[in-house]
Order: sequence, then C-alpha cells, then structure tokens
Amino acid sequence: MNHWFRYPFPADGSASIAFHIGPVPIHWYGISYLIGFICVYLWMNRRSGRARLGLTSDQIQDFLVYALVGVLVGGRALFVIADMISKHNAAEYFSHPINFIAVWSGGMAFHGALVGVILATLLFLRKHPGLSFNRLGDEVVVLLPIGIALTRVVNFINDELWGRLCRPDHPYCILFPTHADGYRYPSQIFEAILDILTLPIVLLIYRSRPPDGVVAWSWFTLYGITRSIAEIWREPDIVVAGITGGQLLALPMIVIGVVMLTICYRKSARTNARPA
Repeated sequence: MNHWFRYPFPADGSASIAFHIGPVPIHWYGISYLIGFICVYLWMNRRSGRARLGLTSDQIQDFLVYALVGVLVGGRALFVIADMISKHNAAEYFSHPINFIAVWSGGMAFHGALVGVILATLLFLRKHPGLSFNRLGDEVVVLLPIGIALTRVVNFINDELWGRLCRPDHPYCILFPTHADGYRYPSQIFEAILDILTLPIVLLIYRSRPPDGVVAWSWFTLYGITRSIAEIWREPDIVVAGITGGQLLALPMIVIGVVMLTICYRKSARTNARPA
C-alpha cells in the first residue's frame, strides 16, 4: 500500500522550534497563540467593534491580557489534572514542581483554557458594568477558529495528540515516529479542518446581525460538535462508557449552547453601539 503522506518532521522534537532569537527558542506553539490573539484583537478593534463594545483600543488590549492569563492558567491546570489521572504520574509532578507550570514544554487543555477565558472575561466585565458577557463574546469568537486550527497544525508538527490506529490500507494514514506501532489517523489535521470550517459559518451568522450572544453561543455549539466528531479519530486518554474524555467535555457544550441560543433569541435584544 502506498500512503499519500509521510510524517515530514524529525523525531527528535526539534521541529517544535520555529527559530531562535539569540539563545532563546521561539516555538511554533507560541506563534500559533500569538496569531490567534492578534486576529481577535484586530477584529475587536474595528471601528464598529469598538463602537458596539464601547471600549477603546487600550481597553481591548487590557481585555486580551486578562484572556491570555486565563488561557495559560486554565489550559495548563486542566492538562496537568488530566495527565495525572490518565498516566498516574502525580509523583513526578510533585517531585519536580516546575512541571506544573512548564507550558514551554507543551501541554495545554482547550477546555481548561476556555474556562479560564470565561472567568477572566467575568473579571474584566466587573471593570465595565455596562458591557454584557454576550456582546463581548460575540466579538471575541469570530476569528477564534483561526487560532484554534493553527494550534492543531502545531500539534501535528510537534508529533502529539496522535490519532487512533487505522487500517494500513487507508492511504491517508501516517506512521508517526514516536508511535511506530502502526499507521494512525492524522487526527490533528482532521480537527484543524473541522475548526476552520466553522469560520465562514460564524462570519455569516455575525453578518446577519442577530441578537446579542447568538454569535458567541453559535461558535460554542459548533465547537462542541466539531470536537465530538474529531474524537472519533483521536487517541483518547480517558474513556468512560465508550465516550472519550474530550467528548465528555464537548457534548455538554452542545446542550449548553443550544439552551443559551434559545434564551438569546427569546430576548431578541441587539446592541449596535454603546457609549464609551
């Protein structure tokens, strides 16, 4: 069987580094996060975006600092918890406490980052009592699929979050160097494709000028759907009653998203501009 693709990066982990600035390595992982945050900032900082939020460019930058802290703390915390549960390696973390915060070595959980951002958003809103969670969320999520998709591509470059074993006669499957036990689905790429496909959907919803919160909760629901589908090909760390750990977190997103969409449509309230 001739396979379409071969894993194109070295197995020694050097591919995770994009370039060096002097002695400091710059990782693709950090670049993907940076691009994601830049996309969110540029969208929020549009004239119409600032008008709808009633925020200045400096205040939007302030929000992104809150969001960055939420992503790092929440994403790393859930990753460490899941890692200790799935690999029973709590002793390793407590014997080397620096591993709790070692984001530079990889290891972030999306759902933890999402919870972190939500909490950071609530803290930010305390400084801006006239701004609603739904309206802010509408502006935040529109270009979010770009950053998420790029991060999944970086997972592929880093040779992590492998797919399940697949039949060797499937030509699109790949032999990963650190998992040479057989050909596996390139689940990272599959998930990146699913993530980027939500972008035009969210843009179309936004341009229809729906009630406040509809854009945000539409993306929330769509991510729950795409992540649940992607878990079909991804090697699970935890399985409960045939449901993977990722699906245990993603499926409730669909339910919550649909409920919140119903509430938003019933309110039928849309804010086009807010005094700064």
